[in-house]
Amino acid sequence: MTIRYLGHASFLITTQAGTRIVTDPFDPSGYPGKMTYRAFRGEADIVTVSHDHADHGRPEIVGGNPVVIKGNGKFVANEVEILGVGTFHDTEQGAQRGKNTVFVISADGLRIAHMGDLGHVLTADQAAEIGSVDVALVPVGGFYTIGPAEADRVVQQVEAKIVIPMHYRTEKCSFPIAGVEEFLKGKTNVVRPGGSVLEVTSENLPEKQQIVVLEHEL
Repeated sequence: MTIRYLGHASFLITTQAGTRIVTDPFDPSGYPGKMTYRAFRGEADIVTVSHDHADHGRPEIVGGNPVVIKGNGKFVANEVEILGVGTFHDTEQGAQRGKNTVFVISADGLRIAHMGDLGHVLTADQAAEIGSVDVALVPVGGFYTIGPAEADRVVQQVEAKIVIPMHYRTEKCSFPIAGVEEFLKGKTNVVRPGGSVLEVTSENLPEKQQIVVLEHEL
C-alpha cells in the first residue's frame, strides 16, 4: 500500500490491487489567500469525507466517478472495508463546528485510521469501535481540531504503529493553526523520509511507534 500526502487532511491511498482512495478532498478556492494548495485533479475509486467543510468535503473535484463515503457505518467498495465512527469537530458535542467521522480503512492486511477534523480526545466507546490501527492520520494543528497534546493521547488510544500528522500550518495554509514542529517537540521517534509518499506493508511495520512526517504534494 502507498500513502501519498496531498496536503492539509487529504491523502491518496493506493492498495496493492490498485484501488485508489482519496480522503477529505479540498477546494482551495473556498479560502482565498489562506489556502494555496493546488486542487487534486486525479482520479480515484473511493472518496471518504469526514465532514462537509470546503477544506475537507469536496468530492466533486475527484475524477473517475468514485464511490463517495460519508457518515457512520460499515461500507465495502472495491473489496476495501471502511468503518465510519461518529465523533465531533469540537469539544462540545458538535455545538460549535458539527459532526466529524473517523474512517478506518482495511486493506492489504492493514488498518488505516483517518481522523478527519477530530476535535476531542476519543471516548472509551469511540476508541473501542475504532480499535487498534496500524497507521493513524491525525490532525495536530489545534484551534479547529485537536492540538499536539490531544493528538498524543489519541494515537495512544488507538495504539497506532505509524503516526502521520496532518492539518497543520504550512507555507500554503495560513489558517490560525500550529505548524507540525509543535507536535514534534521533544519526540525522538520522528522519521522524515523525504517526499510525499510512504510505502507500508504488514511486514514492514515498526516495532515501536513512529511519527512519519510527509511533505505535501499539492
